[in-house]
Amino acid sequence: MHALTEKDLRASFVNASQRERNSLTLPHDFDETDWATIDFLGWRDAKFALQGYIVVPVDGQPVGILMRESDQRSRTRPQCSWCEDVTLPNDVVFFSAKRSGRAGRNGDTVGTLVCAHFECPRNVRKLPPLAYPGYDREAARERRIVALRENVANFARDIRDSR
Repeated sequence: MHALTEKDLRASFVNASQRERNSLTLPHDFDETDWATIDFLGWRDAKFALQGYIVVPVDGQPVGILMRESDQRSRTRPQCSWCEDVTLPNDVVFFSAKRSGRAGRNGDTVGTLVCAHFECPRNVRKLPPLAYPGYDREAARERRIVALRENVANFARDIRDSR
């Protein structure tokens, strides 16, 4: 992911109003972000407990998305739609995001189940358990990293391209 300035980051949000862009709280470690090593930037807003943000590289451009966590809890343990980790050490919650443009202004949203604090990049980098003798765990980890990037980018495209 390419390095972003605060101005670039705020401008990248495709489903947020100007007021929402200006009031969003940056991640506490924004200035120390190692942009070359992250799949996407995801964080929760310290001021608004149910609000989260992601910035995803899509077709070489950053796409920022404002997301809201549902206050409803699942009765069963859901699986994250992005990292698809079946041995999650963290909570998975339902987030919704307005679509960009007219569709979003008309109330059209997209929902997804995601790790509560966007831990997906860390989860996919864990070495998976040995499935059978000769199983290439390193190749499986690489496939999971690629799948995460595709899943998150496809979600961002779905939000962005609904204009």
